Amino acid sequence: MVNLTIDGVQVSVPEGTTIMDAAASMGVRIPRLCYLRGINEIAACRVCAVEVAGREPLVTACNNTVEEGMRVYTNAPRVRKARKTNVQLILSQHDTHCATCARSGNCSLQTLSNDLGILDNPYPKDIERSAWDASFPMIRDNGKCIKCMRCIQICDKVQTLGVWDVMNTGSRTTVGVANGRDIQGADCSLCGQCITHCPVAALRERDDTDAVRDALNDPEKITVVQVAPAVRAAWGEQLGLTREQATEKRMATVLRHMGFDYVFDTNFAADLTIMEEANEFVRRLTRPADKAPLPMFTSCCPGWVRFVKTQYPELLPNVSTCKSPQQMFGATAKTYFAQKAGIDPRRIVCVSVMPCTAKKSEIGWAGMDSAGTGRDVDYVLTTRELARMIRSEAIEPEKMPESEFDSPLGAYSGAGVIFGATGGVMEAALRTACKLVTGENPDPDAFKAVRGMQPWKLVEAKAGDATVRAAVVHGLGNARALIESIRRGETQVDFVEVMACPGGCVGGGGQPIHDGEEYAERRAPALYALDEASPVRFSHENPEILRLYEDFLGEPCGEKAHHLLHVEHHADV
Repeated sequence: MVNLTIDGVQVSVPEGTTIMDAAASMGVRIPRLCYLRGINEIAACRVCAVEVAGREPLVTACNNTVEEGMRVYTNAPRVRKARKTNVQLILSQHDTHCATCARSGNCSLQTLSNDLGILDNPYPKDIERSAWDASFPMIRDNGKCIKCMRCIQICDKVQTLGVWDVMNTGSRTTVGVANGRDIQGADCSLCGQCITHCPVAALRERDDTDAVRDALNDPEKITVVQVAPAVRAAWGEQLGLTREQATEKRMATVLRHMGFDYVFDTNFAADLTIMEEANEFVRRLTRPADKAPLPMFTSCCPGWVRFVKTQYPELLPNVSTCKSPQQMFGATAKTYFAQKAGIDPRRIVCVSVMPCTAKKSEIGWAGMDSAGTGRDVDYVLTTRELARMIRSEAIEPEKMPESEFDSPLGAYSGAGVIFGATGGVMEAALRTACKLVTGENPDPDAFKAVRGMQPWKLVEAKAGDATVRAAVVHGLGNARALIESIRRGETQVDFVEVMACPGGCVGGGGQPIHDGEEYAERRAPALYALDEASPVRFSHENPEILRLYEDFLGEPCGEKAHHLLHVEHHADV
């Protein structure tokens, strides 16, 4: 243990502890802008500077460790002056139109400026502007960039894509797309992790709320909305709701109040995906390797699919041909549902609420228009965009009653709801695959080993006499490591679930931002609790899924199902 004093209070902490963590242990939070634990500890912003007795220069607290007898002052007059000056200099190169900013009220720079009492700025404005393709699902505003380098480090260290890099030197230093490319050619997976780890709004999703409002206000349109599993675990966070208030059924009421004609649950399509994917996997197991290569990789995550297209195109034959639940829902809504409801499918506007930014890209991919009326899904809103729309409607969700999702695309099993957490797709698929192989349902909790936040998990699942070697991986850097291990022959697997975002969809790039904190592990238990409480825990026992096959699709992986619910992946993004 190392003994020191912080603001006159004696503290003992383990050797190697940073000054920032030592201060936190006694209830003092040293301000920071660029710091991300284990990812970005470069003291670029200098906001965490503190005074150490006997040292003339101020010391950055995020990357300097404690020493025996050290005397630290976290709020001395020259510390406050330096912090204020540093933040004012940052503001001089920052577009401070906070009233029109997507992160207003949830911006670390805005909060820090207020905390430091900055009411004016003596430094002249010098804001850098650069062109950006406004149609791209992710928007970068260089005028808001504070050069903290977080986006670079997240993309390099966690997702291993190297999309961002430092440009120029000295006062001309900026951040941009690496290697002089434009974003369209940068192999970006659109996972959105750079967005959720940016402390300001230099990065954000393309806003599609106005387009959705136009559809809601068009009397000629029938608006259909689907809500992804992970959204229910997070939609209330930006609205100040408790978990008890932010129920999925209350969310359904809110969406109806906003004007949607039909409110459905993507969990239904998650069950549909499992029916197709489990059948596809079982068929691959029994076919020659040259016809259906193994391992089979899941295809639910468009961030992962964009990744494999650019990084490992030779693996595309191994990727399941199943569309994601979002796309299966769109195709089903504009065919089966339109037929059942007696609606001209050309009038339907299908909107998705997703925890994901890559979903905004997926709706425009080749093959995602199988219903024959244009795009199967017309617009995608992130969880953050949904919250902004709710606030703009002056809705107080906690005062609204609960209501059920619409039918026949609203019923779901517990297997469908766990799709939002890493391991959820694999667990759901194995439940149904076992039924297909043995004719009997396994214990629904038999595959719990795939749960958790380990970088990747390897499990062996018994299905009668067969043993399935399954892998679950989340985060694209971890996916790359697993793929390389498979290619070297070190890891043998038959079935692999990949989620681009750490923690799965609950940690998606479209989820609410809590700067410096990771919420995926906090959100996942809400989904598992819904699974455990569900009267139906197997996708193949969802009565509305069974009716869909009986009345419309025929058999899983059959001709009609293949046309509407499957797509061949090619090396283009």
